[in-house]
Amino acid sequence: MDSSFYLVQLLNAVQYGLLLFLIASGLTLVFGVMGILNLAHGSMYMIGAYLAYYFTFLTDNFFLAFLISATIALLIGFIIERFLIIHLYKRNHLDQVLLTVGLIFIFNAIQSFVWGNDPLGVEVPSLLSGSIKLTDIIEYPVYRLFISGVCIVVAVGMYLIINRTKLGMMIRAGESDRNMVENLGVDISKLFTIVFAIGVLLSALAGIVSAPIVSLVPGMGEHVLISCFVVVVIGGLGSIKGAFVAALIVGLVDTFASVLLPEISSMSIYLLMALVLLVKPQGLFKN
Repeated sequence: MDSSFYLVQLLNAVQYGLLLFLIASGLTLVFGVMGILNLAHGSMYMIGAYLAYYFTFLTDNFFLAFLISATIALLIGFIIERFLIIHLYKRNHLDQVLLTVGLIFIFNAIQSFVWGNDPLGVEVPSLLSGSIKLTDIIEYPVYRLFISGVCIVVAVGMYLIINRTKLGMMIRAGESDRNMVENLGVDISKLFTIVFAIGVLLSALAGIVSAPIVSLVPGMGEHVLISCFVVVVIGGLGSIKGAFVAALIVGLVDTFASVLLPEISSMSIYLLMALVLLVKPQGLFKN
């Protein structure tokens, strides 16, 4: 194995890690600010992917489908929070688990009814269908670089919003002390709606950009949710910075374990999580 092989795997690991961050950031944001453990978060990834498939088929334009699907995902987030999640704020985590697990079954049933159970796929848009040469014999798909670019743009955008805007100030304050924020006159109900909708949007965006490189199959959200939880636990529940660092670490470990240690690749990230929790039980970025 020469250096170009490791370079390809490194690019794959970073792309996968950034995609995991996109999903995990929404989950950890919702939990950190709202205290809601949303087990249906992976279903939003699935819905995003299937919406991308549907609207790409209708419009024959992936980028237009991207915008439409993202808008619908944001609306879904608003609706779920306003009509369902709003009833959970004064209840325990068991009630949150029961409701969000129920949502998983509902979204899986909707997916099966609307799109069926056969694997589906989305073509890579022609504008991004090429490859770049890494060496004389090895090329790397432009679309995978596009995915990494989208994730980086979103990560930078989240950083700027959370650290440089009034909304971000309220989100940070809400994460530290929700009661204080409410007593200061902030409409906490509106804040929670916005945060939850953003969380849904982030997961759906991951599904949308992933659609051209993965098979769309029923229940695809549950698999990604498990990896997402590993990222959140390693980084620290509620920490966006932790989710970013942990996602890149998980991406590197999972990718290189798959090619270098295939015998233990299926449990590599869980071993990593166990090791981190032995050293820092609250996660890397939680005190």
